[in-house]
Amino acid sequence: MTLEANSHTLPTLDGRAGSLRPFLEWLARRAEPLAITLFAIFVGLALFSLFIALIGRSPIQLFELIFAGGFGTWFSVQNSLSRAAPLLLTALCVALPARLGLVVIGAEGAVVLGGVAGAAIALPLVGDAPAPLVWLIMALAGMLVGAVWLGFAGFLRHYRGVNETIASLLLAYIAIAFMNHLIEGPLRDPASLNKPSTAPLPPDYMLGSIPGMDVHWGLVVGVVACILSWVLIEATSFGFAARIAGGNVRAAQIQGLPVGRLIVGFTALAGAFGGLAGMIEVAAVQGSANASLAAGYGYTGILVAFLARHNPLAIIPVAVLLGGIDASGGLIQRRMGLPDATVLVLQGTLFVVILFCETFYGRFKMFNPDLWKRSA
Repeated sequence: MTLEANSHTLPTLDGRAGSLRPFLEWLARRAEPLAITLFAIFVGLALFSLFIALIGRSPIQLFELIFAGGFGTWFSVQNSLSRAAPLLLTALCVALPARLGLVVIGAEGAVVLGGVAGAAIALPLVGDAPAPLVWLIMALAGMLVGAVWLGFAGFLRHYRGVNETIASLLLAYIAIAFMNHLIEGPLRDPASLNKPSTAPLPPDYMLGSIPGMDVHWGLVVGVVACILSWVLIEATSFGFAARIAGGNVRAAQIQGLPVGRLIVGFTALAGAFGGLAGMIEVAAVQGSANASLAAGYGYTGILVAFLARHNPLAIIPVAVLLGGIDASGGLIQRRMGLPDATVLVLQGTLFVVILFCETFYGRFKMFNPDLWKRSA
C-alpha cells in the first residue's frame, strides 16, 4: 500500500485534504523507524525460533519463559529494571556520537575504567566525608576518566583520520587489560583471595534503592541522562550543529561549524556516561571494582542504541526490554536446559537483522513524502 497525492486525495494545498499534507509527511517520516524496527524484531524472533526448533526445543515455551523471567512478577520487573539501568547510559555512548555519523562501540572501556576510578577515589574518603559527597566525587571521577578515554577516540578520528569504530573497540580491550592490572596489582585488596578486587565500600556508602522498590538509584540517573540528552540534541544550538555535521560534514565545515570540537565533545560526553555507568555498578551493585565490571553492558548498549534508532527517549523502553530478556537467562537455563548465554544468541540475532534492515530506509514510498506524486 502506498500513499499517493492526486486530484482526489490532496487536490490543492488550499483544500481540506491539502492542508493535511504537512501532518501526513511528518507522520510518514516518524512512522518509518518504528515500522522497520518492529519488522526487524519480528524477523529476528522468527529466525531465533527456527534455531530453537531445530535443536529440539519449543520456541513458544522459550518466549513464555522470557516474559515470565523478565516481566511476569514484580520481582522479575525489578530485576529487569536493575539490569536496564546501566544499559540506559551505555546506549547513550553509542547514540550521541551516532548523531554525528560516528559509530563508537567502545563503551565497555569507559564502563570498566569509570568503575575503577570511582572505587579508587572513594576509598581514601570513606569515614572522612559524608556518603552523598563521596558519591558525587566518585561520579565526577568516573565521568572524567570515561570522557578522556572515549574522547581520545574522537580526537583520533578528526585529527588523525583513524576510524572511530576500530579505535574505540581497541581502546575497550586496552581498558579491560588496564583494569585487570590495577585490581590485581596496585589497587588490590589483600583480603580478596579468589576474586581480585579493590577494598569494598562500607554498607553506609553504598548507593541505596529507590523507595518502595528493590532497584538502585542508577535507574533514575539513567532516565534523567536520556531526557537531558534528548534536550541537548533537539533543543540546543549545540545539538543542531551536531545534526548538521552528521548529515554532511563538508557542508558543516563550509558553514563554519566547529566540526572537530563537536566530534571530540560528543565522544567525550558519551564516554562520560559510560564512566558514570561503571561508577554506579561499583557504588550500587558490586561494592568494589572487580572483573565483574566487564559484564558486557557496553556491548549490549550497542544493540539498545540501534533498536532505539539513536533516539535518547526511545532508549528508555528498549533498555527495559533488553534488561528483561537478559534477566530471563537463568530461568531459561533451569527450565529448558539451555545455556544461560541463549539470550546472548537472541540479542546477536536481533542485532544482525537490525543492521540488515538499515538498507530499507528511504525505499518505501508510503514512508517517503519525496516520492509522493504532487498535484499540478
